Amino acid sequence: MVAILTDFGGLIYTVISFLLALAVIVAVHEYGHYIVGRWSGIKAEVFSLGFGPVIAASRPDRHGTRWQIAAIPLGGFVRFKGDQDAASALPAADGLSAAEARETLAGAPIWARMATVAAGPAFNFVLSFVIFMGLILFSGLAADRPIVGALYPMPTAQGLMPGDDITAIEGQPTPDVTTFFKVADAVPPKAEVAYTVLRKGQEMRVTAPHPLPARAAMVHLQSAAFDAGLREGDVVIQVNDQPIYAFSQLPAFIEASQGAPLDMEVWRPDGSTLTLLLAPNRRDLPTADGGFETRWMIGLSSGPLFELERRSASLQEAAEMSFSQIGAVVHGTFSGLLHMIRGEISTCNLSGPVGLADTMGDAARSGLESFITMLAMVSLGVGILNLLPIPVLDGGHLVFFAAEAISGRKPNPRFVNMAVMVGLFLVTALTIFALGNDLTCS
Repeated sequence: MVAILTDFGGLIYTVISFLLALAVIVAVHEYGHYIVGRWSGIKAEVFSLGFGPVIAASRPDRHGTRWQIAAIPLGGFVRFKGDQDAASALPAADGLSAAEARETLAGAPIWARMATVAAGPAFNFVLSFVIFMGLILFSGLAADRPIVGALYPMPTAQGLMPGDDITAIEGQPTPDVTTFFKVADAVPPKAEVAYTVLRKGQEMRVTAPHPLPARAAMVHLQSAAFDAGLREGDVVIQVNDQPIYAFSQLPAFIEASQGAPLDMEVWRPDGSTLTLLLAPNRRDLPTADGGFETRWMIGLSSGPLFELERRSASLQEAAEMSFSQIGAVVHGTFSGLLHMIRGEISTCNLSGPVGLADTMGDAARSGLESFITMLAMVSLGVGILNLLPIPVLDGGHLVFFAAEAISGRKPNPRFVNMAVMVGLFLVTALTIFALGNDLTCS
């Protein structure tokens, strides 16, 4: 009974986390359509969060827009003046005066229509950019020198102290953070490593654990490690009864297992130890040349023995890093889709609403920063999806507008209607396929 109640509570938590994230993403997306449309002279009659029966609604505001919340919280829409449906698929300006027609989506200039439609995905990108930039500004960047900022709890004694400036590891100089990681990666796994440090202006030698221990700096969501119960800060001390001193030892065990369960003895920051049974998963990972490789993974990311001293990031640095992060996600998304279409990687890499809800629930359990980061990632995914040139999506509308701009005449309404039906079929089929992945792919 306790297990059932716990599972039910976890389900409720997952659903609430998912709906909260979805509400924010949809609100930002639809507000993009609304506000740019308004700026472009197009009137919005309804702004709705959700579909179906209306739960709550305001009176039309001074711009003539009714704001409402509907019963099905899996999307939203802005209905502009003259639209025949909530999707603005077949807007009409017939029977209206020239001034009235200009206030409709159909009667507005092409530039206004394109800007209004593109604004939805664009606002999703902006939301992701702002979140990434805010997180960078909040957490800061590692200092140029490998200076100990704070010590992480470890199962063996630390010889390092906060404020130590590490000048060498095992006699190899570490003049900067980049070199520190290169040297640390080359240190063979062993229980004690020699460090040369500057402590309060004096140089001294100390011993401490490996600079890159098998400590879980991050446990990836929807991974074997997360499902097995590993959490951030845990230190792997044995795998299949073999002692582990460095993170670099883990890949060999994981790859050799070929998916068979591994016995992992884990030390927790509270001083307790536990044994976990963990079965690696196969994952398709992007490579530097734009391709993908399939590897066995457990979903752990490593980090140094200690927290590096950090400095404040400038606005320019945060903006550049945020742009870079968005560019990497966009490139990885389209590259992954292309490789799935070619059959070069598994279609299990495509998740549906259930998988997305599970991910958001796990992110929320991992903390506010994890939830906000995943919110940015999902917002980015929604923006990318909506820009696909499929009728019924924003990208499909933009294709129609571009064709109109080139040809000088609006597309045939029958053709548009047929294309929208085909697009609706494709989106529905893709959703069902992704939902099937949620239920069948491990």
